Amino acid sequence: MILAAGRGERLRPLTDTVPKPLLEVRGQPLIERHVQACVRAGIKRIVINLSWLGSQIRDYLGDGTRYGVSILYSEEGGEPLETAGGIFRALPLLMPDPFAVVNSDIFSDFPIERLGLSAAADAHIVLVPNPPQHPRGDFGIEGGLALPQSAVQFTFSGIAVYRTSFFDGCVAGIFPLKPLLLRSMTDRRCTAELYQGVWEDVGTPERWRALNRG
Repeated sequence: MILAAGRGERLRPLTDTVPKPLLEVRGQPLIERHVQACVRAGIKRIVINLSWLGSQIRDYLGDGTRYGVSILYSEEGGEPLETAGGIFRALPLLMPDPFAVVNSDIFSDFPIERLGLSAAADAHIVLVPNPPQHPRGDFGIEGGLALPQSAVQFTFSGIAVYRTSFFDGCVAGIFPLKPLLLRSMTDRRCTAELYQGVWEDVGTPERWRALNRG
């Protein structure tokens, strides 16, 4: 699943008329880069959630035929459901599990094909070194397990794998991902890895321009 429903408030005015996933970095829309990464990983079915200016994304990517994959869309209406709410709504399209999830507003060379999930886990997250705009990080790692807090914290990359069981007890609506991750970590069912390759959060006009200069 590629998460593409957000409004992109921090990227305004760029996102007033163009949805964030269609912003071009080095001549190519961000979301197309993710689709192509999925293709290289051998993924045949991609689910994309839509809200703000979502019709532009659907028009650009179509049904996936030109990429050699099937693209399905999960419509969220005028108000995005946040990360977990959006994934939960799309679960019928994502089964059977496990399934990978990638934020559309990141620029990375992470190899999707290497993602995996152990039998004892219901989530696996990819962490990265903390960027300047997020120096405190989000989570730690110890013995392959993700931790809510540790002496050394890293930043959640927006790349992960989940089972449907990760969402047990959830009710349709607008809700964030972090409380579910913390629950999974407390139950020792969330694993993690640290990736030190190319990764950038395209979250502001300044960072977008910097990437395009690179």
